[in-house]
Amino acid sequence: MEDIAAAAKKTRGAFYANFNDKEDVFFAIFEADLLREEGKIQAALASASSEEEKVNTLADHLADVLEDRQRLLLNLEFKMYVIRHPQKRRRLNQLYSEMCLRCAMTKISSLMPELSEENVEERRCLTTEVGAAMDGLALNALFSPESITLRQRRRYLRIAVQEAMRAVKSMRAVTRAEAAEECGCGRPDVADRA
Repeated sequence: MEDIAAAAKKTRGAFYANFNDKEDVFFAIFEADLLREEGKIQAALASASSEEEKVNTLADHLADVLEDRQRLLLNLEFKMYVIRHPQKRRRLNQLYSEMCLRCAMTKISSLMPELSEENVEERRCLTTEVGAAMDGLALNALFSPESITLRQRRRYLRIAVQEAMRAVKSMRAVTRAEAAEECGCGRPDVADRA
């Protein structure tokens, strides 16, 4: 906490007056970063005319995020903090997931407008899958920056976004089929009796 306060050019006392603990600091920084990007990516996604352009735009944006060493280190430090404090894991995972979901809504809505407010699980699926790919690439980018080129990172991110979107669409198809089965809409024997 002392290092963070010093980097923010605040006394330790002033710092603790605004934040209860390290967790509050993590979340404040994460949310500020995510919200700052929202306007930039929203405009870029809105101007993309096809799904392919939107996927490429988001993949390029995410690859640029991977260039921010401080942000990557903070994200990894937060996850290591959670791993070191297993008693806090459930609560911190939930808070982190909700924050990421809330901040990612602009990107998700631009990619898949059909994901409305009612589809929280579908949105969570999309952000979790792409986030997992980001974490793996981030760890490798920090460990061995020359091992994966920017072009490769963009390609992997494009694939991750496409696959996450495919998974959500598949999830929606299964949900629709289950709903049709429950009401008998998909079964010819029920329809014939009507």
